[in-house]
Amino acid sequence: MTASTTPRPAAARSRLAAAGAIAVAGALLLTGCGDQRGKSGNGGGEATAKGSSSAPLFAKLPKSVQDAGVIKVGSDIAYPPVEFKKDGKTVGIDPDIAAALGKQLGVTFEFNNGTFDTLLTGLRSKRYDMAMSAMTDTKDRQEGVDSKTHKKVGEGVDFVDYFTAGVSIYTKKGDTKDIKSWDDLCGKKIAVQRGTVSDDMAKSESDKCEKADKDKIGIEAFDTDLEAQTRLKAGGVDAVSSDFPVAAYAVKTSGGGNDFEIVGDQVEAAPYGIAVAKGNTQLRDALKEALDAIIKNGDYAKVMKTWGVEAGTIKEPKINGGS
Repeated sequence: MTASTTPRPAAARSRLAAAGAIAVAGALLLTGCGDQRGKSGNGGGEATAKGSSSAPLFAKLPKSVQDAGVIKVGSDIAYPPVEFKKDGKTVGIDPDIAAALGKQLGVTFEFNNGTFDTLLTGLRSKRYDMAMSAMTDTKDRQEGVDSKTHKKVGEGVDFVDYFTAGVSIYTKKGDTKDIKSWDDLCGKKIAVQRGTVSDDMAKSESDKCEKADKDKIGIEAFDTDLEAQTRLKAGGVDAVSSDFPVAAYAVKTSGGGNDFEIVGDQVEAAPYGIAVAKGNTQLRDALKEALDAIIKNGDYAKVMKTWGVEAGTIKEPKINGGS
């Protein structure tokens, strides 16, 4: 299936925000994902050594990070293929990119698991040095504004953008309930991961249903996307919404490809960003320079090919490129 993007209202922006279009074909996600996935190393998940001053960009890092030899990463490690546990190791797109960045910076990226909606809080409290978890770069997050209330809730963060993706809906295979788009969800039930664009979009679409004198959408929000998938398999909801790479991976792998199917087109194509505290500009700039280096030396492209997500690649990193 060739996906296309459809503009959504600004109120729906959370994990993803409308920021240009990308066509991500399901086949692209699913090719090259076989044995290589099991050979992803530790994905930067374990701290094994102090910083290496011989690395090309080690000197660009803050002194505290150089001394520690570790960058602590907040991540929701239950979001395959972006980041997830396999055989006790943290693997996926994000850990593999982090491992490549680590070679340039001479430090280890240590992934720490947390629910998605608490990652920025952990960043503000300095529990993490950065957050990397399929997190969409949005103006609200940059400015520390709650996307629901539009009120200031923090100082905001800076993003180093490293990938692009949209969001999709999927149902039980062969039982789509006539769902072809968000417009078909009035009176139906959908499961989402709490704090994501799917969560926000479902609420926004439900409001539209009520204004049109239709039944509202029944929304069930979970801590992880995997819990939402389990709910769909059990028949408790009619559909699930998540980022397109995650949806396509679930469709391909769950039940040997017999559990789910994607319905309609992906929407809300936007950049994923590595989140860094506003005051930590030295780390932010070092990450950007390291990302630029792995794009130029081909390591970034290798990660994209390994996970079959070449259509989401970027040509150059940007800071705060989201809208």
